[in-house]
Order: sequence, then structure tokens, then C-alpha cells
Amino acid sequence: MNVVADESIDASIVSRLRAEGVNVWYIAEIAPSSTDSEVFRLSNNHDAILLTADKDFGAIVFQQRRVTSGVVLIRLNGLMSRQKAELVADLFKKHAEQLRLAFTVLTPEKVRIRPRPHMD
Repeated sequence: MNVVADESIDASIVSRLRAEGVNVWYIAEIAPSSTDSEVFRLSNNHDAILLTADKDFGAIVFQQRRVTSGVVLIRLNGLMSRQKAELVADLFKKHAEQLRLAFTVLTPEKVRIRPRPHMD
């Protein structure tokens, strides 16, 4: 599985996913200060799921109706990095196939996986 991790993602999450065998392009390493459009384009070019804590990507998908390989929005404020990494790794283990072509929101309490809206 391919993932593009936005700069808003903790390095510990990236390390954990890589340890689990996930191919992760980390924006903080490869293209710091990229715009949301550039990050979105990179994830689509690599047929990768975009992992972010930035709610702006919801607007890109639902309001601008941009096609995506999948977006995972993490809302894990207040948790320790280790806990965040564990929750994200668990999400990818349990729901890998469902994350493709979907907009997913991960909170400490639940996972909401919403299929990508149909594009005209």
C-alpha cells in the first residue's frame, strides 16, 4: 500500500507505518512547505492514500469534487505520539482495502469511512 503523509502527521506515525511495511512518502522529508494542491496531486500521482490532520482536504474532496485515491483524516489531538501511531497502524491493518477511494476520519473513539463522492 502507498501512503502520502502530509506535514501535519507526526514522524512517529510515519515510522510506525513504514515498520508495518507501508510505503510512505512523507512530505516533511521530500517536499516541505508544499501547498495542499501539490500534496493532493502527489498522492494521486502515486495512487496513494493521503494521510493528514488538515481538514482542508475535506473541502478539496467534497466541495471542489476532486478525484482522490483516498484520504485519511486523523483527529487525534491530545494523544501521545505513540498512541497516535498505534491507532493509525491499527486502522491500516484492519481497513486497508476500505480506505481506497474513500474519505476516512479517525478519532480516538471511532472510524468513519465514507465512500468517495461520485464525480460528474
